[in-house]
Amino acid sequence: MDKALAGSTVSAGETALVERARQGDHDAFGDIVDGRLGPTFRTALAILGNEADARDATQEIFIRAWRSLPALRDADHFPAWFGRIVVNTCRSAIRGRRRRFVREIAVDALPERDEAHLPWTGPADDRAAARDLVVRALDRLTVADRTLLALHHFDHLSLAEIGERLGIPSTTVKSRLFSARRALERALEVEQR
Repeated sequence: MDKALAGSTVSAGETALVERARQGDHDAFGDIVDGRLGPTFRTALAILGNEADARDATQEIFIRAWRSLPALRDADHFPAWFGRIVVNTCRSAIRGRRRRFVREIAVDALPERDEAHLPWTGPADDRAAARDLVVRALDRLTVADRTLLALHHFDHLSLAEIGERLGIPSTTVKSRLFSARRALERALEVEQR
């Protein structure tokens, strides 16, 4: 995975785009969005747990980034600055919503009309079942645990990078990440019953 896209480092090209965007260049900001849209959505999805909320949060993340960009002092700090916006926006989204009892089903997961009456078997169904198991287990975790797991395992950020985004020491990240993994293991055991 390209670490610049994952949000952990900034390339010289992105630094130049950030500088131009800070001056109000819409095209430069559009290029930044293009480079970070997929990874940002995946992180939001991992933290929030459903596609609709992740789409809303991703849109809000880029709006907040655009509005706050002129206040960014150093373009080299953009990845950490942007990462904090991602995490804080997802946290706000969770605080602002009520717990849902209806599970969202992605449209692409629905069978085609001719396949609707056929039994589902095979490796693809096993992967879908395993994915659903993990999603249900992640739903059982706290927002803080999901955030740590998403930043480390989905965005491939180091402990130091996560600490920078969350404003905590990397040693604290390490211990909390250990606890989050244990919580996920317990949640998986509950879901497998």
